[in-house]
Amino acid sequence: NAEMKKKEEITTPRQETGTRTDMGFLDLVNARLDYVKNHKSERHYREYIYMANRWTKQWGNLKCSQISSRMVDDFLSERNTVSAHAANKDIRYLKAVFNHAVKMKIAQVENPVKGIECFPENKPLKYIPNKEDMEKVIDAAEDVNDKDYLITIKDTMARVGEINRLKWDDVMLDKRCLVLYTRKKKGGGLTPRIVHMTKRLYDVLKTRSEKRDESKPWVFWHRYWSRKEQRWTDGPYEDRKGLMKSLCKKADVKYFRYHPLRHYGASVL
Repeated sequence: NAEMKKKEEITTPRQETGTRTDMGFLDLVNARLDYVKNHKSERHYREYIYMANRWTKQWGNLKCSQISSRMVDDFLSERNTVSAHAANKDIRYLKAVFNHAVKMKIAQVENPVKGIECFPENKPLKYIPNKEDMEKVIDAAEDVNDKDYLITIKDTMARVGEINRLKWDDVMLDKRCLVLYTRKKKGGGLTPRIVHMTKRLYDVLKTRSEKRDESKPWVFWHRYWSRKEQRWTDGPYEDRKGLMKSLCKKADVKYFRYHPLRHYGASVL
């Protein structure tokens, strides 16, 4: 009987009796990353990975309970030498990591970021390019795909991510409007909104529709090397940081990225 009881204890998994009071910091970071990947945008997930690599170099071999507010404060002070904006971003994201343990009931840990105040930021005046500079940049694009891409962003006043995920199913040429989706709402779900086309945008999308590869669902796509799949593949853009830099230099105008196109539209209105 004793042998049978011992065998039963080994083969039967023990039931959790309550929330753990501690866990490895690396395990907590990975749990948060999994959550963000499933519930937030791809861009948000990439930002978390970038910062998580920095955190785990500091505390990856520690338990959550071993990370003190003093340790976090010293780390943030060093980040503040880069910029207050960078340090404050680490504060927000780190705080969310420790809160995740309690919220998801995977551990009952103290949040060492709680009570740490953000650094004062001197926010510069947002640069909004004038109409002439914007048109110079658009004209500087020799590739018709790049030119169409910029016109679509400008004439919809959309976030660049909304244009990157734009599909032909969301383009209604007969009604001269299109549907854009954003993840800015709480919870990370995609929220649609209808945007009417300007005449120029209608002409651009009509021409692209007539010439498009029907096997590709996206309005704008490219062929790229997938490090994850280790092969060439087709898909939508994630970010095009180099495009605006090269076009602004070519057009001989002050450098600006995509979001100022959105600010420009709002200032015109």
